[in-house]
Amino acid sequence: MFTGIIEETGTVKKIIDGQSSGSIEIKADKVLSGTNIGDSIAVNGVCLTVTRIHSGSFVADVMAETLRKTNLGSLPIGAKVNLERAMAANGRFGGHIVSGHIDGTGKILSLQPEGNAVWVTISAPAPILHLIVNKGSIAIDGISLTVAYVDNSVFKVSIIPHTGEETTLLGHKSGDVVNLENDVIGKYVEKLLLPYSGKEGETSEKAAGITMEFLQEHGF
Repeated sequence: MFTGIIEETGTVKKIIDGQSSGSIEIKADKVLSGTNIGDSIAVNGVCLTVTRIHSGSFVADVMAETLRKTNLGSLPIGAKVNLERAMAANGRFGGHIVSGHIDGTGKILSLQPEGNAVWVTISAPAPILHLIVNKGSIAIDGISLTVAYVDNSVFKVSIIPHTGEETTLLGHKSGDVVNLENDVIGKYVEKLLLPYSGKEGETSEKAAGITMEFLQEHGF
Protein backbone atom coordinates (compact mmCIF):
# COMPACT_ATOMS: atom_id res chain seq x y z
CA MET A 1 0.00 0.00 0.00
CA PHE A 2 1.12 3.54 -0.80
CA THR A 3 0.03 7.04 0.17
CA GLY A 4 0.61 9.00 -3.03
CA ILE A 5 3.28 11.18 -1.44
CA ILE A 6 6.15 11.04 -3.95
CA GLU A 7 9.59 10.49 -2.40
CA GLU A 8 11.67 11.36 -5.46
CA THR A 9 11.69 11.39 -9.24
CA GLY A 10 13.77 8.72 -10.92
CA THR A 11 14.97 8.28 -14.50
CA VAL A 12 14.28 5.43 -16.88
CA LYS A 13 17.70 3.92 -17.51
CA LYS A 14 16.88 0.83 -19.54
CA ILE A 15 13.85 -0.96 -20.96
CA ILE A 16 14.12 -4.65 -21.81
CA ASP A 17 11.30 -5.77 -24.07
CA GLY A 18 9.94 -9.27 -24.36
CA GLN A 19 7.24 -10.49 -26.74
CA SER A 20 4.41 -9.39 -24.48
CA SER A 21 6.14 -8.11 -21.34
CA GLY A 22 9.54 -6.96 -20.19
CA SER A 23 11.48 -5.24 -17.44
CA ILE A 24 12.45 -1.69 -16.63
CA GLU A 25 15.51 -0.28 -14.89
CA ILE A 26 15.08 2.96 -12.97
CA LYS A 27 17.89 5.22 -11.80
CA ALA A 28 17.08 6.29 -8.25
CA ASP A 29 18.58 7.30 -4.92
CA LYS A 30 16.27 7.79 -1.93
CA VAL A 31 13.93 4.85 -2.61
CA LEU A 32 16.88 2.44 -2.68
CA SER A 33 17.52 3.02 1.03
CA GLY A 34 16.40 -0.07 2.93
CA THR A 35 14.92 -1.64 -0.20
CA ASN A 36 15.39 -5.37 -0.79
CA ILE A 37 14.60 -7.70 -3.67
CA GLY A 38 10.89 -8.50 -3.51
CA ASP A 39 9.90 -5.11 -2.11
CA SER A 40 7.34 -2.90 -3.84
CA ILE A 41 8.01 0.49 -5.38
CA ALA A 42 5.36 2.57 -7.15
CA VAL A 43 6.63 3.86 -10.50
CA ASN A 44 4.28 6.54 -11.85
CA GLY A 45 1.72 5.01 -9.52
CA VAL A 46 2.22 1.45 -10.77
CA CYS A 47 3.10 -1.03 -8.03
CA LEU A 48 6.17 -2.93 -9.23
CA THR A 49 8.22 -5.63 -7.50
CA VAL A 50 11.97 -5.05 -7.27
CA THR A 51 13.80 -7.99 -8.90
CA ARG A 52 17.35 -6.65 -8.95
CA ILE A 53 19.21 -3.84 -7.21
CA HIS A 54 22.30 -2.18 -8.65
CA SER A 55 24.38 0.74 -7.46
CA GLY A 56 22.10 3.69 -8.09
CA SER A 57 19.24 1.81 -9.76
CA PHE A 58 16.70 -0.99 -9.47
CA VAL A 59 15.05 -3.37 -11.95
CA ALA A 60 11.41 -4.48 -11.97
CA ASP A 61 9.48 -6.82 -14.25
CA VAL A 62 6.49 -5.38 -16.12
CA MET A 63 3.77 -7.77 -17.30
CA ALA A 64 1.60 -7.41 -20.39
CA GLU A 65 -1.49 -6.24 -18.45
CA THR A 66 0.56 -3.43 -16.91
CA LEU A 67 1.75 -2.29 -20.33
CA ARG A 68 -1.85 -2.30 -21.62
CA LYS A 69 -3.33 -0.32 -18.73
CA THR A 70 -0.58 2.23 -17.98
CA ASN A 71 1.84 4.66 -19.60
CA LEU A 72 4.92 2.59 -18.70
CA GLY A 73 4.99 0.94 -22.11
CA SER A 74 5.44 4.30 -23.86
CA LEU A 75 8.17 5.75 -21.64
CA PRO A 76 11.41 6.59 -23.49
CA ILE A 77 14.90 6.17 -22.05
CA GLY A 78 15.64 9.21 -19.89
CA ALA A 79 12.01 9.83 -18.95
CA LYS A 80 11.38 11.07 -15.42
CA VAL A 81 9.08 8.97 -13.21
CA ASN A 82 7.52 9.44 -9.78
CA LEU A 83 8.77 6.97 -7.15
CA GLU A 84 7.38 5.91 -3.78
CA ARG A 85 8.27 2.99 -1.56
CA ALA A 86 5.47 1.01 0.06
CA MET A 87 4.17 2.68 3.20
CA ALA A 88 5.93 1.70 6.42
CA ALA A 89 3.67 0.70 9.32
CA ASN A 90 5.22 3.42 11.49
CA GLY A 91 5.00 6.14 8.82
CA ARG A 92 2.70 9.15 8.52
CA PHE A 93 -0.33 8.74 6.27
CA GLY A 94 0.07 12.02 4.39
CA GLY A 95 -1.97 11.29 1.25
CA HIS A 96 -4.75 8.74 0.75
CA ILE A 97 -4.96 4.95 0.33
CA VAL A 98 -3.20 4.14 -2.97
CA SER A 99 -2.93 0.50 -4.03
CA GLY A 100 -0.67 0.97 -7.03
CA HIS A 101 -3.24 -0.81 -9.22
CA ILE A 102 -3.98 1.52 -12.12
CA ASP A 103 -7.60 1.80 -13.31
CA GLY A 104 -6.71 3.36 -16.65
CA THR A 105 -5.13 6.38 -18.25
CA GLY A 106 -6.17 9.95 -18.89
CA LYS A 107 -4.94 12.68 -21.21
CA ILE A 108 -3.74 16.11 -20.13
CA LEU A 109 -5.72 18.78 -21.94
CA SER A 110 -4.24 21.95 -20.44
CA LEU A 111 -2.05 23.46 -17.73
CA GLN A 112 -3.24 26.90 -16.66
CA PRO A 113 -1.34 29.00 -14.05
CA GLU A 114 -3.38 30.84 -11.41
CA GLY A 115 -1.43 32.73 -8.77
CA ASN A 116 1.16 30.37 -7.29
CA ALA A 117 -0.72 27.24 -8.44
CA VAL A 118 -1.37 25.53 -11.77
CA TRP A 119 -4.72 24.10 -12.85
CA VAL A 120 -4.33 20.78 -14.68
CA THR A 121 -7.30 19.60 -16.76
CA ILE A 122 -7.43 15.89 -17.63
CA SER A 123 -9.86 13.94 -19.80
CA ALA A 124 -10.64 10.36 -18.76
CA PRO A 125 -12.89 7.44 -19.76
CA ALA A 126 -16.43 7.38 -18.37
CA PRO A 127 -15.83 4.47 -15.93
CA ILE A 128 -13.04 6.45 -14.25
CA LEU A 129 -14.94 9.76 -14.20
CA HIS A 130 -17.91 7.94 -12.67
CA LEU A 131 -15.88 7.27 -9.51
CA ILE A 132 -14.36 10.75 -9.22
CA VAL A 133 -16.05 13.11 -6.78
CA ASN A 134 -15.44 16.81 -6.21
CA LYS A 135 -13.04 17.33 -3.26
CA GLY A 136 -12.30 13.60 -3.31
CA SER A 137 -8.93 11.97 -3.90
CA ILE A 138 -7.31 10.59 -7.04
CA ALA A 139 -3.79 9.38 -7.83
CA ILE A 140 -2.27 10.82 -11.02
CA ASP A 141 0.98 9.06 -11.96
CA GLY A 142 1.08 8.00 -8.31
CA ILE A 143 0.58 11.51 -6.90
CA SER A 144 -2.16 11.86 -4.28
CA LEU A 145 -4.24 14.86 -5.33
CA THR A 146 -7.56 16.48 -4.43
CA VAL A 147 -10.14 16.83 -7.20
CA ALA A 148 -11.20 20.48 -7.57
CA TYR A 149 -13.66 20.02 -10.46
CA VAL A 150 -15.30 17.14 -12.30
CA ASP A 151 -17.97 16.76 -14.99
CA ASN A 152 -18.88 14.03 -17.47
CA SER A 153 -15.80 14.51 -19.66
CA VAL A 154 -12.92 15.99 -17.60
CA PHE A 155 -11.65 16.62 -14.10
CA LYS A 156 -9.27 19.23 -12.72
CA VAL A 157 -6.67 19.43 -9.98
CA SER A 158 -4.74 22.44 -8.69
CA ILE A 159 -1.00 21.92 -8.21
CA ILE A 160 0.85 23.85 -5.50
CA PRO A 161 4.52 24.79 -6.05
CA HIS A 162 5.89 22.03 -3.78
CA THR A 163 4.03 19.30 -5.65
CA GLY A 164 5.14 20.78 -8.96
CA GLU A 165 8.77 20.79 -7.87
CA GLU A 166 8.80 17.29 -6.34
CA THR A 167 6.91 15.39 -9.07
CA THR A 168 6.76 15.06 -12.84
CA LEU A 169 3.24 16.41 -13.31
CA LEU A 170 4.07 19.97 -14.39
CA GLY A 171 6.71 18.63 -16.77
CA HIS A 172 3.92 17.27 -18.93
CA LYS A 173 2.35 19.03 -21.88
CA SER A 174 -1.06 18.93 -23.52
CA GLY A 175 -1.71 15.49 -25.01
CA ASP A 176 0.50 13.54 -22.60
CA VAL A 177 -0.95 10.38 -21.07
CA VAL A 178 -1.01 9.88 -17.28
CA ASN A 179 -1.87 6.89 -15.09
CA LEU A 180 -5.04 7.19 -13.00
CA GLU A 181 -6.12 5.30 -9.89
CA ASN A 182 -9.54 5.99 -8.39
CA ASP A 183 -10.04 6.13 -4.64
CA VAL A 184 -10.24 2.48 -3.58
CA ILE A 185 -12.94 3.23 -1.01
CA GLY A 186 -15.27 4.48 -3.74
CA LYS A 187 -14.68 1.34 -5.80
CA TYR A 188 -15.59 -0.95 -2.91
CA VAL A 189 -18.68 1.10 -2.01
CA GLU A 190 -19.93 0.93 -5.61
CA LYS A 191 -19.36 -2.83 -5.76
CA LEU A 192 -21.18 -3.47 -2.48
CA LEU A 193 -24.17 -1.35 -3.51
CA LEU A 194 -24.79 -3.36 -6.67
CA PRO A 195 -27.61 -5.92 -6.25
CA TYR A 196 -26.40 -9.48 -5.72
CA SER A 197 -27.29 -12.01 -8.45
CA GLY A 198 -27.34 -15.03 -6.14
CA LYS A 199 -24.17 -16.45 -7.66
CA GLU A 200 -20.86 -16.16 -5.88
CA GLY A 201 -18.88 -13.16 -7.06
CA GLU A 202 -21.58 -11.92 -9.44
CA THR A 203 -23.94 -8.96 -9.41
CA SER A 204 -27.26 -8.74 -11.17
CA GLU A 205 -27.13 -7.73 -14.83
CA LYS A 206 -30.72 -6.49 -14.65
CA ALA A 207 -30.09 -3.76 -12.11
CA ALA A 208 -27.45 -1.05 -12.25
CA GLY A 209 -27.66 -0.11 -8.58
CA ILE A 210 -29.89 0.79 -5.66
CA THR A 211 -33.13 2.46 -6.84
CA MET A 212 -36.24 3.72 -5.02
CA GLU A 213 -38.19 0.80 -6.49
CA PHE A 214 -35.62 -1.69 -5.18
CA LEU A 215 -35.78 -0.18 -1.68
CA GLN A 216 -39.60 -0.19 -1.65
CA GLU A 217 -39.74 -3.81 -2.80
CA HIS A 218 -37.50 -4.81 0.10
CA GLY A 219 -39.38 -2.95 2.82
CA PHE A 220 -37.40 0.28 3.07
